[in-house]
Amino acid sequence: MKIKNLLLLVFLLIGVNIYSQGLTNWQTFTNQNNIKSFIVGDNAIWAATSGGAFKFDFSTNTYTSYHKSEGLNGINLTSVVQDNHGKIWFGSTEGLIDVFDSSTGSFKTLYEISSSDYNPKAINELRVSGDTIIASTNFGIVLINSINYVIIDTYLRLGVFTSNTSINSVLKSKVIFAATNEGIAKQKEGSINLSVPEAWDNYTLDAVPNKIINYQDSIIAITKNDVVIFRNGIWAEYPGFTNLLDIRDVYAKGDSLFVLNGNTVLLSYNGVVSTVYTPAIQISKLFIGVDAFAGSSEGIVKLNDNSVIAPNGPNANLFPSIVVDDKGILWSASSIDPSGKGFYSYDGNTWTNYNKFTNSGIYSDNYFNVYKANDNTKYFGNWGGGFLRLNDNGMLVFDQNNTGIQGINTDPNYIVIGGFDNDSRNNLWILNYGSATKTPLSMLTTDSLWYHFNVPAENNTYLYGHFNLAVDNNDTKWYIVKDPAKAGLYFFNENKTYDDASDDKSGFVSTNNGLNNNALNTLVVDKRGEIWVGTSLGLNIISNPNTVVNNTTPQFRISSIFSMRQQTINCIAIDPLNQKWIGTDQGLFLINSDGSDLIYSLNSRNSVLPVDEIRSIALDENLGKVYVGTDYGLISFDSPYLKPQESFTELFVYPSPFVLNSTQKQLTIDGLIRETDIKILSITGKLIKEFSSPGGRIAFWDGKDESGNFVSSGVYLIVAFDKEGNNVFTSKVAVIKE
Repeated sequence: MKIKNLLLLVFLLIGVNIYSQGLTNWQTFTNQNNIKSFIVGDNAIWAATSGGAFKFDFSTNTYTSYHKSEGLNGINLTSVVQDNHGKIWFGSTEGLIDVFDSSTGSFKTLYEISSSDYNPKAINELRVSGDTIIASTNFGIVLINSINYVIIDTYLRLGVFTSNTSINSVLKSKVIFAATNEGIAKQKEGSINLSVPEAWDNYTLDAVPNKIINYQDSIIAITKNDVVIFRNGIWAEYPGFTNLLDIRDVYAKGDSLFVLNGNTVLLSYNGVVSTVYTPAIQISKLFIGVDAFAGSSEGIVKLNDNSVIAPNGPNANLFPSIVVDDKGILWSASSIDPSGKGFYSYDGNTWTNYNKFTNSGIYSDNYFNVYKANDNTKYFGNWGGGFLRLNDNGMLVFDQNNTGIQGINTDPNYIVIGGFDNDSRNNLWILNYGSATKTPLSMLTTDSLWYHFNVPAENNTYLYGHFNLAVDNNDTKWYIVKDPAKAGLYFFNENKTYDDASDDKSGFVSTNNGLNNNALNTLVVDKRGEIWVGTSLGLNIISNPNTVVNNTTPQFRISSIFSMRQQTINCIAIDPLNQKWIGTDQGLFLINSDGSDLIYSLNSRNSVLPVDEIRSIALDENLGKVYVGTDYGLISFDSPYLKPQESFTELFVYPSPFVLNSTQKQLTIDGLIRETDIKILSITGKLIKEFSSPGGRIAFWDGKDESGNFVSSGVYLIVAFDKEGNNVFTSKVAVIKE
């Protein structure tokens, strides 16, 4: 076990070192509509959301979003307050507390609660009392000094209530009141050591108290169906509020007491209760100032005019399947019911959301996978509703009415599409999750003709759980089946005779043939035509898939990638250098083209990835941008692996001058074609260094000669040429050796 832990530590340290060197411009994209808490100041609103934090500036009407890429480490935020020194404090479900100092524009993260042994660790509420921050957590009350960030004290046992009971809200008046899951605990008058149970009185209400506030020198608490006031040592119903069934918040302003019941804001003033706001949007949190605001799942609602404050973003934080189209636009599916939110796109500046409320052609929002065809048409697979095609002509839904596809055994109209791919003739192949007619593969020709195929290897039995279709260079269709009756990898080739099943070839690949595991999650065809298969126990390569069409009984060469052993492989993407970006339950990895070298190891500890579980990966080969999808948002960053130029036009060499010192690592040579050779020459024509480009648009020179020594200061020529020497381009760079 000690050796295993030591190897893991070395592995993580390697990841930290590499992460700091090669990848730049990290960004995070989330849905920030789901408001958990917010504060309103004179110039801005600060909001804590399930997708990070944002600030809305009243004077400029602009948004600033904060995520891990900006220094905010909390993911699912629960609370926000401003201390008496102007710093903004955020609590999260993970137990992290992030503090933003506007004077420095930076965050400080407090890890004490998140790294403690208490579980769960969520921060339910933050309150300010002088120079103390009071954190209501799922295990007790934590007091923090807002100046030096030191934990002052922790209270875990409040009277007779169960130790470590969840604290929902705390009020520091003359004494401390705490609304807990078991009732209200009150500090006894004169008690000093609040860590002992004897320092607290306990009160049980008819329901769980979820918030407690000051109002006109009184203490007010709310449960789901009651507003209560503390008088003469007892809790009594506050007069005027009757028949309330869904109390969500309470807010006091001067002589006015506001109660949010359901979606109605009630006002108690001078003993009279009246309705003041009934917005159409479901709201949950209140702020009453010059203007009235409320939190909702759609943003912050200004109750005076029902306008909504929310930054542009995707409809959800789920990214189970993503692609980048030929125009550089990212497309993402969302999920299945009840989390399905349609699908969304990002053009580099703006998110556009597509769902049944915004687009009349969409009937179901349960789109869980997306595919970009060779002609840049996008296809979205739906859980139960067939699939949708999106191109320049608009949207079209394909279901049982216009395809001939039959759905699952118990309901043939319920069609789940598990994957898409094009063959060499640009026919679209569609994989059916479960076909009542036992035809899991369907094909739509470029002439809009439909064909449906039985796969002999499935033995004419009903199997469900068909996912991840991939067509190889020989037009063999490969796909995964998760049905426990016969889980594994299947292949099928109809030999381009769509109506003649006699020459069809198909088969089944499993652990009996060399796969690490029959629980398969993903597969891709790389640039050499090899099949890469992600399993729950690592990564396999089928290096000779052509044997399907060349042999009666294919004998596959299946190998395993050592660096990915025991990893749960969720997704794979191939970059322009044929390198593999691997998404796992333990982070994101990059391995070289044959899997022999581990290049990058990224996770939530050594990068801005919010979590280790990676769901999807997509690449913009023209920009070298990598998109990584998780269940907590989308991450993007720039990599040096760009698609090569079709022909030489110009070489871009930077930085110039190239300073050889401890900080400058390499010279970038940009504008290369595939299989470029490069020579570094002195100004007199002497050969200094010769090497080949990795295969993409960019290559690097470390400033050393063939002997491994740094070159002297001077001007050097960069000569790039193809293998035949027919295309030659040159540039030059000034080198300064410090």
